[in-house]
Amino acid sequence: MENKVTKETILRISGVNPRKCMRCGKCSGTCPSYDEMEYHPHQFVYMVENGEIEPLLKSKSIYKCLSCFACVERCPRDVEPAKLVEAIRLAVIRQQGENHLKPETIPEVLNADLPQQAIVSAFRKYSK
Repeated sequence: MENKVTKETILRISGVNPRKCMRCGKCSGTCPSYDEMEYHPHQFVYMVENGEIEPLLKSKSIYKCLSCFACVERCPRDVEPAKLVEAIRLAVIRQQGENHLKPETIPEVLNADLPQQAIVSAFRKYSK
């Protein structure tokens, strides 16, 4: 991994303020992937707040998160742990150089059941 991912990078990408977390654990208690994750939503928040980014970058938990935002809905302080997980996942993808969707590859991935909104979303997410 060429560029070191910092706490500030993750906070900028996610737009989350982890200092609002009061460590109640409600986010983790509602997570459908809890049993599959090495680090749980409340741990992501805590680790980002403390600048412990490297273990999160290497964790399989970033791929176990369903992005269902149940943790976001349950949080009484609007911390949005899922956005931190997504920011870390995006940082890993960017480091690997796999974050570009090219127009010529779209016909390969198209499916008759795929909503157009998914294509637009993919362009927004993977063309930066």
